[in-house]
Amino acid sequence: MGVQGNGAAKLEALQGVFWDMDGTLIDSEPLWHEGELRLVREYGGHWTKQLAEGGSGRPVPQIAQEMADLGCPLPPEEIGRRMIQYVTDEEKKQLPWIPGVRRLLEQLRDAGIPSMLVTTSPRDLAENLIAQAPEGAFAGYVCGDDDVAKKPDPAPYKLAAAKLGIPEVLLPCCVAFEDSMSGRTSAAASGMTTVVVTGYLAGGYVPGPGYTTTENYDDITPESLNRMVQRMYDRLAPLA
Repeated sequence: MGVQGNGAAKLEALQGVFWDMDGTLIDSEPLWHEGELRLVREYGGHWTKQLAEGGSGRPVPQIAQEMADLGCPLPPEEIGRRMIQYVTDEEKKQLPWIPGVRRLLEQLRDAGIPSMLVTTSPRDLAENLIAQAPEGAFAGYVCGDDDVAKKPDPAPYKLAAAKLGIPEVLLPCCVAFEDSMSGRTSAAASGMTTVVVTGYLAGGYVPGPGYTTTENYDDITPESLNRMVQRMYDRLAPLA
């Protein structure tokens, strides 16, 4: 990594790729929504598909509290536990990988580019995904059980970068794949070059934080990501 005369680092390679889980790596949001609706059907309360979809990307305790506030008679802690258990059971059977993502994970691994999982989901789900991913694809993770502020705060992405030893000045040289508004806000606020995956957004794409969008991973390679962060860094470097 060279240094320019103005003190800005010169990008020579993509520093890392940071992945949200639901809606970017796996199409698991329908599992979460079904788990929530099953609870209401069994125990009562007011919860709709629209409310479930509106919770995408937010921490389980927040959703559980909202379900309790809207009449589900279980304690919020029990609602959250049952939500997580339903999704865990389904995902341990088989993860609903988004097409093309395993190929990209393998290419990044083979190119020596670290991937980090950054999710609000609990530790069990994060570790289950890493266990089912291509061997050696992930260098680590930050999850909802970690003692760090949650998305939309940028803290989870900053912590994930710190685990890889990437300084904040080089966060524009990192790519974050996100989908929900909460996740996009978190990643973009951290300084990472944020790519919004639109193909699995239940309510459709809404403009907001993010450098660019992609419907799928068909045309994405380590080389294309490297070119992307180079453009991003070149745009920001004169401001440093």
